[in-house]
Amino acid sequence: MIPPDPVTAGGPVARDLGGALHIGAHALLELLCDHGTFEPWDDVLTYHALEDASGAYAEALAEARGRTGMREAVATGLARIRGRQVVLVVSEFGFLGGSVGVAYARAVCAAVETATQRRLPIVAAVASGGTRMQEGTAAFLQMLPLTAAVATHKAAGLPYLVYLRHPTTGGVLASWGSLGHVTFAEPGAMIGFLGPRVVEALRGQRLPTGIQSAETLVGTGVVDAVVRAEDLAEALDRALGYLDGSGRRVRRSPSDALAVEQGRVVDSRFPTDPWDSVQRTRRQDRPGLAELLRHGATRAMSLRGTAGGEPEEGFEVHLATFDTTDCVVMGHARPLPGSADFELGPNALRRAVRAIELATELRLPLVSVLDTPGAVVSAEAERVGLARRLAECLQRMTTASCPTLTVLLGQGAGGGALPLFPADTVLAARHAWLAPLPPEGASAIAHRTPAHAAEMARAGAISSAHLRRLGAVDVVVDERPDAADELTAFCQRMGREIAFQLVDLVAQNMEKRMGRRDRRIRQLTGIGLPQD
Repeated sequence: MIPPDPVTAGGPVARDLGGALHIGAHALLELLCDHGTFEPWDDVLTYHALEDASGAYAEALAEARGRTGMREAVATGLARIRGRQVVLVVSEFGFLGGSVGVAYARAVCAAVETATQRRLPIVAAVASGGTRMQEGTAAFLQMLPLTAAVATHKAAGLPYLVYLRHPTTGGVLASWGSLGHVTFAEPGAMIGFLGPRVVEALRGQRLPTGIQSAETLVGTGVVDAVVRAEDLAEALDRALGYLDGSGRRVRRSPSDALAVEQGRVVDSRFPTDPWDSVQRTRRQDRPGLAELLRHGATRAMSLRGTAGGEPEEGFEVHLATFDTTDCVVMGHARPLPGSADFELGPNALRRAVRAIELATELRLPLVSVLDTPGAVVSAEAERVGLARRLAECLQRMTTASCPTLTVLLGQGAGGGALPLFPADTVLAARHAWLAPLPPEGASAIAHRTPAHAAEMARAGAISSAHLRRLGAVDVVVDERPDAADELTAFCQRMGREIAFQLVDLVAQNMEKRMGRRDRRIRQLTGIGLPQD
């Protein structure tokens, strides 16, 4: 928790329900901005509410201005954070509860529009009770232009980062406060659509304790991480390092080509027993997504949010850099030793959709890592329409405008793998495989017993060698002889190949690239049956 002194910290402090202190706008600006770089944009706060208010409202505004030293409940301006130029929007809850009125909205819209024109990222540090009741419906309607301005900014491929502070509720949270590409939250902050007092007044009942806390919402996937105000500058700098486009290469060197060529399997008819591959990919010590990022990527940053409020521990989304190319990574996470295999479910698909949208909006390449025994089978999955969600994810992958790269890392069974498979370029580990069902399931259908699993694996053209001959896989990355026996070396080999391919994809014309992807998918209708 952050216990600044309200006077010496440079601004008012709001209290949460437990009495903990939270930092105000002035103090947050001091923590965030490189010394002397904040340039406030106060000139836009000279109209409507401040000029036309009368009676008790005018008195409340005057009192709030005197107490906070701010002209409105928001400060906007230009600043540098760790040397990066950004546009800041920082709410002050001590000013009429950080509520949004017409003047507030005009100030924020002006800041967002300026950021879009100058192609600068935005950091919105919000703390608000929502709509300003003294201005009624006119204030309520301000959520529309605020959201539209943010949407335009994001449509331009520009980063929009949000820091949810204590408290953030109402229309702010239900509009522009929930649209961040990356969303952090203040420790202990109350974040929810309606505050507890309003819920009790309207419904006559209290919400469960802690349900609206920042920590709970990280656990349920609503926000990406809880970050202390003292650490926010570092977290923002790290996130912007992936999102601002400064690290994207457009050329490859001859040494790059030589290194990746040495890591590939060149002969598409290399001897690999499909059933042996299936068994190898089921080893608990086989490297998965976590190991690939740790040893194969330059850096990575996990995103917890799903934008849907449902966590999925077996499916992950990351911002990552391979060599010097930034990207969004999504994929199946291998279970801990002794845990059950992860099966793709509805919540994971929501996370996948978030990753696709993030990569598309920021014009980053998307890397999809497949390693799953299949889709979840349960009554709940059927109830929520798992098949439809699988189809929607498959559609998004086939039509995504961002560069796409799929890595078939291990198991690739059925509906758990196919929605994440289509891409501009597809890589596969030597022992990776793709099949309609795990071999035991295919055997149960064909022979009414799982006893013929090995036979079905060998007959089904499921291995990486078969997939490359079918045109479904472009490059096979070698295992020597098994990724589990050379974990670090294999992950580095795969990481080099990913980096090499991303440079090529980023350099391609979007329309031509998407046209090739479409033709690649359509040509699959011309493939023949598996041959012995």
